[in-house]
Amino acid sequence: MARKPGSKSEYVLFDVVYEDGATRSNRRVPKEILGGVEGDAPARAFLESQDQEIARLSRHPMAAIKMVRRS
Repeated sequence: MARKPGSKSEYVLFDVVYEDGATRSNRRVPKEILGGVEGDAPARAFLESQDQEIARLSRHPMAAIKMVRRS
C-alpha cells in the first residue's frame, strides 16, 4: 500500500555554517524540541551538543557554529 503524501516527519533539517567557513547540510533535529517562544534556538544547542560529542569521540576539536538555518 502506498504512503500518503505529506506524511509528517519526526525531524527538521538544518544547514550549519561554522566559524572556519565549513558548511554541513541536512543536520537532523528532533521536531519536538523546536517551536514555542525560543523558535529554532533549541536546534543550535542540540547541534552544539552533538558537535561536542563528535569532537570528544574523534579527539579533533570542532569549529564553533556561526549560523544555523532551516534547510
